[in-house]
Amino acid sequence: MPENKGEKIVVKKRGNALGFWFFRGVFRIFGLRAAYSFLYLVCLHYLLFDRQATQGALAYIKRRFPGKNFLSARLQVYRLFISQGQQLIDRYAAVSGHAAFDVQVVGMEQLDELLRQRSGGFILLTAHVGNWQIALTTLKNLNRKVHLVMRPEDNPAVERSLNISRPDDFIRVISPEAELDGVIQIMNALKAGDIVSIMGDRKYGFDGLAVDFLGDKAYLPYGAFTIAAAADCPVVVLLTSRLAYKKYLVDVRNVFNPRYQNVPRHPRPDVSADGNRPVGPARVSKREELRGFVQAFAVVLDKYTQEYPYQCFLFSDIWKK
Repeated sequence: MPENKGEKIVVKKRGNALGFWFFRGVFRIFGLRAAYSFLYLVCLHYLLFDRQATQGALAYIKRRFPGKNFLSARLQVYRLFISQGQQLIDRYAAVSGHAAFDVQVVGMEQLDELLRQRSGGFILLTAHVGNWQIALTTLKNLNRKVHLVMRPEDNPAVERSLNISRPDDFIRVISPEAELDGVIQIMNALKAGDIVSIMGDRKYGFDGLAVDFLGDKAYLPYGAFTIAAAADCPVVVLLTSRLAYKKYLVDVRNVFNPRYQNVPRHPRPDVSADGNRPVGPARVSKREELRGFVQAFAVVLDKYTQEYPYQCFLFSDIWKK
């Protein structure tokens, strides 16, 4: 797992029981479109009064839409908030079973072949883009358990309404706050042939690698690739896109195979007569060997945001070290 574990990060949780009860009631009585209509007022409230959320969104908006003035940038943030609200409502509708969604999957044949070729599991690398929870429902056909590496939800209203950490026969939760950051549980799950889902865009107090993302230097965690290299398993990127009303696209075509090559970085001279010179070639650190995979993941995210600019819900300044 990543090095230099820092202080525990306290993330402000938004939403309350009354708000979720209201949207749930509107959805059940009047349907999805009616629930969407109330988002314009709610998201305006967050835009005007939730400075932390707005500033977090602006870190992305200013790089995705450079050159926007004060008002234009905040209008983009407003559109982003509304898009996320729609997908949160969709997520509740899908998880609760009160609405059916048309979910198309690209790359499933490749994923089936990957599973046939190996007995072990693989890492599913997700990000705060699209609607990843709807995407997970499409993986039931793989007949593999999915373990979500995620912190315990500390807002009970969010947990109850969205069923984020509901354990069942298909989805389990591994806490990164467990012993050894949950690594033992992760490795056991992979050895058993299960799927382990890890967020690849938040460091959460761990160390990250500097990569190019949206024309600037961003810091992304490399823990998923460290585990994959140690477990000799592939990393499958999961992307979800909302195409239209009740219609989603799931993309699992991007597959990485992180391995440590230990390739010499540059020649080093033989030992000198006084014995002070090093012998043999200098080696690239394991951390640096993984940088290329983290950068490749950043490229995938970059392409996604170019096509779906209002479905990137980072809300965190990953460009700030």
